[in-house]
Amino acid sequence: MTHRLRRFDLIVFDWDGTLFDSTALIVRCIQDACRDLQIDVPSDSQAAYVIGLGLQDALQIAAPGLARERYPELGLRYRHHYLARQHELSLFAGALELLQALKARHHWLAVATGKTRRGLDDVLNTSQLKGMFDGSRTADETASKPDPLMLLELMREFGTDPEATLMIGDTTHDLQLAANAGTPSVAVSYGAHEREAFEEFTPLTVAHSTAELKDWLLAHA
Repeated sequence: MTHRLRRFDLIVFDWDGTLFDSTALIVRCIQDACRDLQIDVPSDSQAAYVIGLGLQDALQIAAPGLARERYPELGLRYRHHYLARQHELSLFAGALELLQALKARHHWLAVATGKTRRGLDDVLNTSQLKGMFDGSRTADETASKPDPLMLLELMREFGTDPEATLMIGDTTHDLQLAANAGTPSVAVSYGAHEREAFEEFTPLTVAHSTAELKDWLLAHA
């Protein structure tokens, strides 16, 4: 891209808790999976903390007392509960309009998520989102956050420099990912992690709603 009136050519979004209103369900599914295996059930805040990580990394943190060989079993129970209720989920109000406004300004849009490729494709192939994103990376096809590989691969794919790339997410894992990749970041406070946790990563802004995020991006991105 040669059009330099905007600051960022590539805008990369986390998915769960940033664009997709799934935080509460993910927390419940982690807790239900632990109950199924009759192990200690993490609190809401403990379960929310791991959102954004790859499933295996997330479960190891959420259920630290579980024998390593049983993590696949825990993962299966998590998927069972999530798939049974994922039809209840939707984009945050205003998220689609936000994405459409950025597309109209010819930013490249991408997703960097802890979801699996199959899980992400299931939602991106819906009629309202088809063709919205120019690229994506998932935790099962590259390194899980906060390893910078997701962002590094996306920047290489689109030929963008770190300073022309923006990472947006609702967790410290997303902001650490951006820091590790050398890109600026923006945090949203309506997802999994509390605003206070973002301070050490000095995001450009912390948005408290999709409307606030849209206004900031249209003014500054």
